[in-house]
Amino acid sequence: MENFVFQNGTKLIFGRETEKLVGKEAVVYGKKLLLHYGGGSIKASGLYDTVVQSLAEQGIEIFELGGVKPNPRVSLVREGIKLCKENDIQFILAVGGGSVIDSAKAIAAGVVYDGDIWDLFEGKGQVVDCLPIGTILTIPAAGSETSSGTVITNEEGWYKRSAGHPTMRPKFSILNPELTFTLPAYQTACGITDMIAHILERYFTNEKNVELTDRLCEATLRTIINNAPIVIQNPTNYEARSEIMWSGTIAHNDILGTGRIGDWGSHDIEHEISGIYDIAHGAGLATVFPAWMKYVYKHDVNRFVQFANRVWGIEIDLNNLEKTALAGISKTEEFLTSIGMPISLKEAGIGEARIEEMARKGTEKGPLGNFVKLYEADVAKILNLANQ
Repeated sequence: MENFVFQNGTKLIFGRETEKLVGKEAVVYGKKLLLHYGGGSIKASGLYDTVVQSLAEQGIEIFELGGVKPNPRVSLVREGIKLCKENDIQFILAVGGGSVIDSAKAIAAGVVYDGDIWDLFEGKGQVVDCLPIGTILTIPAAGSETSSGTVITNEEGWYKRSAGHPTMRPKFSILNPELTFTLPAYQTACGITDMIAHILERYFTNEKNVELTDRLCEATLRTIINNAPIVIQNPTNYEARSEIMWSGTIAHNDILGTGRIGDWGSHDIEHEISGIYDIAHGAGLATVFPAWMKYVYKHDVNRFVQFANRVWGIEIDLNNLEKTALAGISKTEEFLTSIGMPISLKEAGIGEARIEEMARKGTEKGPLGNFVKLYEADVAKILNLANQ
């Protein structure tokens, strides 16, 4: 097991009607707040009115910035930074999914950074501090509600890049499964795929002595797999929605990565896909991860056999471990298909036209991944596998 430091200071407030507590939580950090959100869904559902009322009861002055898109844009982040600086904003409240939260984090970092925000995503500058932020989660997926990172897309060149710092962790996050009842099945499935990918990125490690976190990863995967068809078929099942929402947080709050070095190659490859084609992150991951598995499984067949056996219940063929490993990959593809995800670039409507470009852009600063180092030619091969 690798040495590690684990610290996650996000206060989690979970359960029915917890969004009504937001004013009392936010006022601790100041009286001037930026309310950041996406489209009109929070207004149509009534969540917006609930939030505004709760904030108003605490005498908080609200400034608004909506319009966050999936794969959030740096142009809106710059707009948010300007708004915060001009109005001496003290706190940012993100109401939405991972895109809204990531945008809020980037704004929070940019307000205290002396330079252009994109510097932080290009490695030309470093995050040193952030405005405090809080979240009300409406889409369980990215795990941004407790994570220390953010991913933003730059429209100039369509680069999708990440940045991170401990101060980016939200001060509090409100998780009410009821707020996810109206999510379309496809959006729910994309979120489920994203949280599965977060676990797999940690699960496929070269560290051998990580039994506890192996078991935690496997248990979280099994919970997601068991409850996914329930929430797809019965979106208002509170108990199943609760399991999915909590699993998404656990998948990316860093506890599953303790003592091990994760991979993250598949995420980096997917960033090139959604950066250019603007597809949902979860859908992109569904095309990449099985292809990545097929490309690297021989590096550690035993780990893939363990995955097949413990997660999918596949009996181990001691005379043909490779067969067992491949069966686990096939079961992963079958599951993704069953919840409506594309498992190839063709199914996602993308194809092969820009594969070489994505491979080149993805490896401009060096190889991707840790389980197996992936160079430009490797990434191109994985993308071609994903295109079959």
